[in-house]
Amino acid sequence: MPVQTIDDMFAVQTRNGLVSMRMEAGVMKHFESDTASVDTFPDGFSLYGYSEEGLLETVIIADDARHVVRKSKKRLGRGQPQSKDEIWEAFGNVVVHNVLKQETMETDTLYWDQAKEEIYTDCYVKMYSPDGFMQGYGMRSDDHARNAILLEPFNSYGVTVQDTTAVVIDYVNFIGPFPKK
Repeated sequence: MPVQTIDDMFAVQTRNGLVSMRMEAGVMKHFESDTASVDTFPDGFSLYGYSEEGLLETVIIADDARHVVRKSKKRLGRGQPQSKDEIWEAFGNVVVHNVLKQETMETDTLYWDQAKEEIYTDCYVKMYSPDGFMQGYGMRSDDHARNAILLEPFNSYGVTVQDTTAVVIDYVNFIGPFPKK
């Protein structure tokens, strides 16, 4: 049985007065045991990561997710808390979109190790960018999806000719003039 259930969850994390992460979920269920603390998101979740400048940089959407904090029996020292292993797991139609680089990645399973600041998977991955399409098995990247690397790519292609006069506008983070009334 869950210790806590939250409907229509909305959470914001800030760093130095700027939003660093925002998360939305239909339902969150919290479970406790002697070995782990587990939050489940059975109706899926949406995670929004912001850059150091406060711009929306990364969007992660999944059908199902789980946040696991394993409790270690080993004490680090007198007065220090127990060491913890913390990992996020996203399952089912996982989409990772880097808004600033206009890159999108689709996979079935994604893991986020907060201590290592890394997202990764060993599953099939499709990656779309303005420079082309890549697919393969396994992916490693930093936690903002800035430098995703496919471990076993196959049947990928790149775009070699681009319009140098094309103008790309970041509509999500664009703050322009207000229209006069």
